[in-house]
Amino acid sequence: MRKPFPSLLLLHRLRRRRDADRRYAAAASLTASVADIPVPAAASTGIIRDTLDRVDARELAATPRLYHSLITACAQRKSLDDARAIHAHLAGSQFAGSVFLHNSLIHLYCKCGGVADARRMFDEMSTRDMCSWTSLIAGYAQNDMPDEALGLLPGMLRGRFKPNGFTFASLLKAAGASASSGIGEQIHALTVKYDWHDDVYVGSALLDMYARCGRMDMAIAVFDQLESKNGVSWNALIAGFARKGDGETTLLMFAEMQRNGFEATHFTYSSVFSAIAGIGALEQGKWVHAHMIKSGERLSAFVGNTILDMYAKSGSMIDARKVFDRVDKKDLVTWNSMLTAFAQYGLGREAVTHFEEMRKCGVHLNQITFLSILTACSHGGLVKEGKQYFDMMKEHNLEPEIDHYVTVVDLLGRAGLLNDALVFIFKMPMKPTAAVWGALLGSCRMHKNAKIGQFAADHVFELDPDDTGPPVLLYNIYASTGQWDAAARVRKMMKATRVKKEPACSWVEIENSVHMFVANDDTHPRSEEIYKKWEEISIQIRKAGYVPNTDYVLLHVDEQERQAKLQYHSEKIALAFALINMPLGATIRIMKNIRICGDCHSAFRYISKVFEREIVVRDTNRFHHFSSGSCSCGDYW
Repeated sequence: MRKPFPSLLLLHRLRRRRDADRRYAAAASLTASVADIPVPAAASTGIIRDTLDRVDARELAATPRLYHSLITACAQRKSLDDARAIHAHLAGSQFAGSVFLHNSLIHLYCKCGGVADARRMFDEMSTRDMCSWTSLIAGYAQNDMPDEALGLLPGMLRGRFKPNGFTFASLLKAAGASASSGIGEQIHALTVKYDWHDDVYVGSALLDMYARCGRMDMAIAVFDQLESKNGVSWNALIAGFARKGDGETTLLMFAEMQRNGFEATHFTYSSVFSAIAGIGALEQGKWVHAHMIKSGERLSAFVGNTILDMYAKSGSMIDARKVFDRVDKKDLVTWNSMLTAFAQYGLGREAVTHFEEMRKCGVHLNQITFLSILTACSHGGLVKEGKQYFDMMKEHNLEPEIDHYVTVVDLLGRAGLLNDALVFIFKMPMKPTAAVWGALLGSCRMHKNAKIGQFAADHVFELDPDDTGPPVLLYNIYASTGQWDAAARVRKMMKATRVKKEPACSWVEIENSVHMFVANDDTHPRSEEIYKKWEEISIQIRKAGYVPNTDYVLLHVDEQERQAKLQYHSEKIALAFALINMPLGATIRIMKNIRICGDCHSAFRYISKVFEREIVVRDTNRFHHFSSGSCSCGDYW
């Protein structure tokens, strides 16, 4: 008996089913491989767009799994255009209402930097879940938009959504970035309410938030209460002390971390080296560097940049240069860090050579690059080169910012071109700030020009009446030029407004211990021995030709008293202490919190020759490397 011939409708259904099976099979095959798309962005873009076109041509079946695979592949490449294409295609599909896919797209947009797209999608959603809120909060936090992330919290709570660990971690990151300890404390209370405060990851985020807000007391309290600590919590605590500039405690916490069996990561080392750079503790920096090498940590650009900076700020350009040469895959920060080091040491010619090497190597120059080279030219007296590099910024499509204008004013002013600096200020395309006039005022102090100095000071007073520096500089100008009546008027004004000069202090590292001194310091247990040593030093350098420069005594007293006032400045006491305690031939490194005194600068040149010592002084402006009777600054500072 013959089988009945199938109807045309049945044949049509069979063919549709067969074609659908093929599309689903193709979709499944593509889904398995689309997340492993080759790295080049162009290739991923081509495959993603091609896949969407094949779905439109009905060669592939649209499935939630396919869309999710495309979203995953796009997230790996961070292509915002592809994210928008996937979104548009999904909106026209039968899965347009999928909350799961919407959450995935919000996460994708945030990862691609399209936070505004993510927010629009979030606002358009008729149904939201906790994942949707968390994705957007995390997106804002990760894209440096802390206020927007924190602004979502009230709406989330009103919707009776219960935050989870990921939500709290993102909210705390945002609170730390905004340095808002007030709202951070409120989030802390919520972690307790929802029983997340004991979670090690939330606890680490809490710790980091308090540390970024400068609340190290609370950071320590959270750390101590964590039942199970991990590397993240240790790193957060160490980074907090480093950011606060507490180098000594940073090192203590680093050692404690090691004793507790936690291995340091490149984040740990970066924080520790940054802290050491702040205090200029070279020997301790070398110890941590040796520890890092012994641990097998690779010298990546991320860590290498902080090591380079540490050596440069600790007074060892030789070590800084070695690190620069050894860093694998140097990035812009590596190049800029070395350029900044040359600038800080006043090595103008070396900085110019380094800058030209950057251009030759095709390094992409940025605002920091030009600020560093302009600073180097200023400290090195390279006026012609400085003007050239300032004009070059526009060739690189970079608009000079106010810091660049400040540096050019400093460049001209240091060279004694005060009138040129004044004309440059008047021609600025924006209104000069207090910093601009302050740079001119500093140059007037250097060249003892009271007329322009008073003019610059008047502008600083008007723009920043709370700045204590300009009155002190103006007083110094009048005092150094013998205009005591004018100096007295400035001092009277300073007393009336309660302006006080920052007390000078200097410190030196001896055998991993830092010793700090102030002028006429008698608090050190060995002060009698230190003063006796300085008297011996003074006698020897006077025989070699040193004559005290009493221009730096800003008091109206007789010459004998003026000379006596010079002898016990903080840097001289620190140097005497170092000569007592350091072995013959060892380089002496001294840090000072304000500009080195001109008389001390002269004395140190003689000491470097008479005692055959290399002396490195770091003040707030730059480094001075004294050797064989001369200074690296060439007395141009």
